[in-house]
Amino acid sequence: MGLPCVLEAFTSIFKIGSISNKCYGELVVLGKVCHLALVKRTLENPLFKYLNLATIIVKSIQTWNNYLVLIDSPSPSA
Repeated sequence: MGLPCVLEAFTSIFKIGSISNKCYGELVVLGKVCHLALVKRTLENPLFKYLNLATIIVKSIQTWNNYLVLIDSPSPSA
């Protein structure tokens, strides 16, 4: 996953932002385990101790589920 996409994912989960379709594609290649590891390792960092754990977990799940909705939705007709 390239740095721009890592930053998009991080911002989407730990701040306010969204992830582009391109970066969702990179995220899914890494898989859910990697996605959850990013969240877990970030929350273990003392710099992020101020974050609300419940909020971050919800945003993490939403980020992953948004991708699932994206890939399950039908493509628009040409």
